[in-house]
Amino acid sequence: MKLVVRVKLLPTPVQAAALEATLHACNEAATWAASVVFEKEARRVLELRKHAYAEIRARWGLGAQAAQHAIKKTCDAYTTLKANVRAGRYGRPGSRRHIRASGKPVVFRPQAAQPYDDRMLSWQHQARTVSIWTTAGRLKGVAFTGQAEQLAVLAAHRKGESDLLFRDGKWFLIATCDIDEAAPNTHPAGFLGVDLGMVNIAATSDGERHCGRRINRKREQDRKLRGKLQKKSTKSARRRAKRHAGKEARRAKDINHKISKGIVAEAERTGRGIALETLTGIRERARLRRPQRVKIHSWPFAQLGSFIVYKAKRAGVPVVYVDSAYTSQECSKCHHAARGNRPSQAVFSCRVCGFVDHADRNASHNIAHRGWYVWVCGAQSTAPELTLIA
Repeated sequence: MKLVVRVKLLPTPVQAAALEATLHACNEAATWAASVVFEKEARRVLELRKHAYAEIRARWGLGAQAAQHAIKKTCDAYTTLKANVRAGRYGRPGSRRHIRASGKPVVFRPQAAQPYDDRMLSWQHQARTVSIWTTAGRLKGVAFTGQAEQLAVLAAHRKGESDLLFRDGKWFLIATCDIDEAAPNTHPAGFLGVDLGMVNIAATSDGERHCGRRINRKREQDRKLRGKLQKKSTKSARRRAKRHAGKEARRAKDINHKISKGIVAEAERTGRGIALETLTGIRERARLRRPQRVKIHSWPFAQLGSFIVYKAKRAGVPVVYVDSAYTSQECSKCHHAARGNRPSQAVFSCRVCGFVDHADRNASHNIAHRGWYVWVCGAQSTAPELTLIA
């Protein structure tokens, strides 16, 4: 299983200047290579290498490995763009957004992340320093820091490339780690159903609800502040809005980590698997009022699901995905489904058998039942290959 660990670099001013110049050079080279791809349709690495490799080395003074990574990064960007266009994420062909995305070459930000392999970067874990290639020569003794647990994972399991990243005035290295998965529980005692929502971010079939009311109030305050800053539109207001957006993302990520950790721990303790809803396309399917649209679009439910999956794989807990259709309208006792079974957001009352329960807990029971059925039929989930844990 592949995980990603982010460590913070602590360069001196001279080292930071060299790292910044390196990022700028690599991204300028990648942007130029992207224009070559756009003109000559050379979207494969070997093909683009024939047109761009020598020019990149001569014009920007990049080393052999850095030039190779700039070319590969460009080809990967076009592959991602093509997949997004095919999936319709840029609208219909001929629309303004579609033309803006596919009608011009890809452009990389001057401080976009740059990949490093083991020839360009070496780690000294005991000294907590790295030796890293730059356009000004190889920098030795660049200090790094991080949480003790993350550094232990990094020292024991790091394998593959690492990305150099500059964000909000700070330098980071994002390292890929290959961790052995725990022996999976092939005979779970049942499944813990997890219902995701807006009022309760997550509700389990054990009756535990991670209430989102306080969080939603804070998010509403954040939205009002963001709107006020956008309306003001001064330089200082935009700078403050950018800082505030980072805080919102970090708060949501921290909450998702805590929720996923509790769910996986409970499933592991009781010898059960975890059943999750398939939420693909929920934003397109859901018909919501305007305030509800803001809530469902702003909370990272996919991130919460990915956190549950990777933590479950580390613990050997099986995870299955089930169809989310009518889980909120179906009775978990007699399985009669009707819209009238939901007299309110929080209450479920079956019109056939008279069963009454909290709506989210009833839905989580339905998800648990469907999870067991999926498991018996032999269909299992596929965990994402790469998940950020830092």
